[in-house]
Amino acid sequence: MANEISEDELLTRVRGEITDSLGYMGDTISQQREQAMEYYYGLPFGNEVEGRSQYVDSTVQDTVEWIKPSLMRVFASGDEMVKFTPHGPEDVQMAEQATDYVNYVFTKDNPGWEILYSWFTDALLSKNGIVKVWWDDYDEPQREEYTHLDEMEYEILVSNPEVEEMHHEEYVEEDEAMGVVAYHDVVISRTRRTGKVKIENIPPSEFLISRESKDIQDARFICHRVEKSLSDLREMYPDKDLDPEELGAGDDDMTQFSAERLERYAFDKSARYWEGWGGEEYGDEGLRNYWLHECFLKVDYNGDGITELRKVCIVGSTILDNEEIDSVPFVSITPIKIPHKFFGLSIADLVMDLQLMKSTLMRNLMDNMYNQNFGRYAILEGQANLDDLLTQRPGGVVRVKSPNAVTPLATPALEPYSFQMLEYLDGVRESRAGVSRMSQGLNENALTSHTTATAVNAVMGAAQSRVELIARNFAETGVKDLMTTIYELLMKNQDHERVVMLRNQWVPVRPDVWNDKFDCTVSVALGQGNKDQQMAHLSRMLQFAGEAMKGGLRIVNEQNMYNLGASLVKAMGFQNVDDYLTNPATIPQQQEQPSPEDQATMMEAQIKKQELEIKAGELQLKAQKIQQEYEKLQIDSSLKQQEINLEREQKRAVAIGAT
Repeated sequence: MANEISEDELLTRVRGEITDSLGYMGDTISQQREQAMEYYYGLPFGNEVEGRSQYVDSTVQDTVEWIKPSLMRVFASGDEMVKFTPHGPEDVQMAEQATDYVNYVFTKDNPGWEILYSWFTDALLSKNGIVKVWWDDYDEPQREEYTHLDEMEYEILVSNPEVEEMHHEEYVEEDEAMGVVAYHDVVISRTRRTGKVKIENIPPSEFLISRESKDIQDARFICHRVEKSLSDLREMYPDKDLDPEELGAGDDDMTQFSAERLERYAFDKSARYWEGWGGEEYGDEGLRNYWLHECFLKVDYNGDGITELRKVCIVGSTILDNEEIDSVPFVSITPIKIPHKFFGLSIADLVMDLQLMKSTLMRNLMDNMYNQNFGRYAILEGQANLDDLLTQRPGGVVRVKSPNAVTPLATPALEPYSFQMLEYLDGVRESRAGVSRMSQGLNENALTSHTTATAVNAVMGAAQSRVELIARNFAETGVKDLMTTIYELLMKNQDHERVVMLRNQWVPVRPDVWNDKFDCTVSVALGQGNKDQQMAHLSRMLQFAGEAMKGGLRIVNEQNMYNLGASLVKAMGFQNVDDYLTNPATIPQQQEQPSPEDQATMMEAQIKKQELEIKAGELQLKAQKIQQEYEKLQIDSSLKQQEINLEREQKRAVAIGAT
């Protein structure tokens, strides 16, 4: 069984990893990135000769800047950058909500477009782009109003330590049972502990990784080196008693003066790290800066024989934080990935030599043009005035002592091979980086009458395939990991309901009830040329479906037509499909209207029904009359019988009286 590691041993281990990774980065990677930035900024090469052309080509900058629009259009032109797919039919609604909310967190809670722009720029220029994503807990003040509180309710409310009273108004009212009662209207500010997913671009010069690493998740050691003032450190670690004397030398830490870091700020002198700066004394100790190393390393800290991932934050020789964590909060992308290595190749690495060659050719051409325009002369020593000869002005006079004192020297003409070489180097750049003059809109002969659309699409497609490969590489190795990390952070930390606007509706979201994991796919859009083809195909499919419906073919329905139209709207670049098309599934179903023939038949049947009802009514009236006459006859018959019986009784009575 291994022994537990003490904090001193842990500090020694961490500082050793920092030193080793700094040496690796400084010896190789940092120097290459420094050179890339020099070429990107168009700085002199250092081989310039006074009095000759010092032209610097911009191939690196042009290539990087022309690739970025394609990449930004690929990832940022649609509503859904990623999509989570359900495992079963019961997960469909939850997966749709996860898709909408994760994209919302990236684009609304964080500056998603800016993050992608800086992320891609770092990768194209400095081999790897790094973003940091974590759950940020913070205190959020909320304003609340309460009215008509009695004395007890008011005391309970303001006695809460999280409540700050902002406004208070007291008044009395008469109550039949209680008499005069005091009431309170109060406005408070309540501090609630909450949090959100936070995403930040990390400058490549601030990121360290162990030299044998293949990727971030399997790396033995990773570090984020960031400069913080003493005041910032005290706010970040309020429970630590930070003594400036114990933290180290602050800005005297010479590891900050890396060539890469200096080059990043030397272009516009946006920081104090340019050549000649020698440090200064601080009047306020809180403004003194220190290097905070936020390290993530695998170590058997507790001595159980199994390494765990720990986060260790140090400044100088002081440990500020030491805790076990689940994962590393970094995601990396590289445009050209080298198998089994963390650092890939940048676009700058591919074209820096072309910039040097084009600059050399252009300098020679410009020097030659200068000589042709101004000329060179041979003079007889002492026979011509040199001041007159060196003063170039229209109509200028050169004083000479003999007729042949000044003789023009022949200057070689510009060779066409030089311009052909420049064309060749542009072709090499196109094949290496996938940025063609057609895609830049610079080739005026691309769409001539004798150039077929198929040929243009073939040329643009061949060049664009390199850019699409970079986009796919970004999607599978970086963007997918970033969005999956956001998903996991939301599930783990957001345990309360949040109401947000999704798909033009206010939706309550509870990520802690989502499934443990959905399958994440990145919606990488197609290039512009392929997009045009896609729109053409969708238009033809929509036309065919419309004709099929008119012809009575039961191969499409309204939902199919809507799906085709929605895909076409998205391919055109419009964000919200609901603004242009209505989903038939959302329309309440109505009874089908009968055809005119059916309506006529129904009307005729209705008339016949009414006629029959009238006849039936007439017959019913006749029957009622017959029934009434029958009942009257019965009554009359009964009355006559009663009269007959009465006469018989009367006659019998008379006969009896006579006797």
